[in-house]
Amino acid sequence: MTPSQLITEPARQIPVLLEADVVVVGGGTTGPIAAIAAARQGRKVVLIERFGSLGGNLVLGLNTKPSGALVGGLPLEIWNLARSMGGAGDDYMAVVKTGGVKIASPCDPETMKILLTRLCADAGVQILFETVVSEPLLDAGAVTGVVVESKGGRQFIRAKVVIDCSADADVAARAGAPFVMGTGGEEAVMQPVSMYFTMDRVDIARLAEWARTTDDVPARAIPDTVEGLAYGLWLTGFNRSLRKFQEDTGIRLQRDNITLKTADGRMYVNATRVMGVDVFSPVEFTNAVLECYRQIEGVARFLRECIPGFENATIEQIAPVLGVRETRHILGDYVLSGEDSLGGRTFEDSIAADASALDIHDPKGADVDFQGLRPYEIPYRCLLPQKVEQLLVAGRCISADHAAHARSRNMPACMASGQAAGIAAAVAIERGVTVRNAPVAEIQARLRTLGMPLFAHEVKGAVTEAA
Repeated sequence: MTPSQLITEPARQIPVLLEADVVVVGGGTTGPIAAIAAARQGRKVVLIERFGSLGGNLVLGLNTKPSGALVGGLPLEIWNLARSMGGAGDDYMAVVKTGGVKIASPCDPETMKILLTRLCADAGVQILFETVVSEPLLDAGAVTGVVVESKGGRQFIRAKVVIDCSADADVAARAGAPFVMGTGGEEAVMQPVSMYFTMDRVDIARLAEWARTTDDVPARAIPDTVEGLAYGLWLTGFNRSLRKFQEDTGIRLQRDNITLKTADGRMYVNATRVMGVDVFSPVEFTNAVLECYRQIEGVARFLRECIPGFENATIEQIAPVLGVRETRHILGDYVLSGEDSLGGRTFEDSIAADASALDIHDPKGADVDFQGLRPYEIPYRCLLPQKVEQLLVAGRCISADHAAHARSRNMPACMASGQAAGIAAAVAIERGVTVRNAPVAEIQARLRTLGMPLFAHEVKGAVTEAA
């Protein structure tokens, strides 16, 4: 930038709002798990969230179905609670082209909002809604807290450990931690963004009957009961129908397949795609939202005109947030590779065994690569950004390359890494050491008390043969 494109802000003192043991930045899918885990270990925890509810893409993004198994720990506890409240169904098997994967049932977003907030409050977590982090402050290379902005102005929250669950590694990047974007390199590309929506007045039974017999839906889970259809219908495909609709109408929808799923009897639609978006540019971000709206109108028309069961359907709700799959990947003490996650490499410092599917939306617009695969392991070192102390990173921006990220970005993996980060922060504070020097064996032992399998061979029933 030229000097004329820059301004100088005046220096000023800001008040200290709170002091905590652990500050968790981001109350999406990952952050509440990290906060609950640390708080249940007796730590004073502050959770900062830019919206007015917890759950992020799981609830506001209407992405209610994790692409993988909930194998234990806090994530499984939360889903079991949701089931007891009638807010989630049973786990189910999806018939896919390349293998079988046990997929967690979709959940009701409003139930999850209530559950996550209640569990945080019960654990003693101080939640700050409608608050954003401007920057971290460092002392001798160690994060000492974060500057926040809210209706109350600019304030500081002091912390012994900060956990970055922003999804985009915002805190880590601003603290000077190295990272790569997407595929990395000068020509880095990222998975496209999208936006969910729901449709009302869908005849789900008629849709299910049609889907059982068509060859245009190669990936599907179709429960046999009315109750199952309310929470377990999952259909991916419609390739031939979509191509014909676009040829006949001239409407370009950017995708050759779409996914339909049900939760609490509602029909959730994943059908939009915008490629090449710099989500850190407010102009490009806004343009992507506008493009998603255009595509949603077209997809709704396609479903009404072409797919049985949608004849009288209407758009019920459009997600208020854009679904971002990939941005920054921190460079941690270890970078998880695609070969690691696909080849079954084991790690002595594993803090989670994840059974999420491989789920790559091609950055160049090709079809989605969705595969159910055997579990893999996430080492603790992937949560430790290089060059910065007292900072942990959890969620989709952990230290993983583009190929490994296709599994580690999924919700079960994000929740598992959040849980591990919360436990690690608590252990480090108790032992009076940095998070980088926290005893991994103790972290692992505490995770086991939560029922979390740490190694791939410990995951039971996560992957089976395709039907």
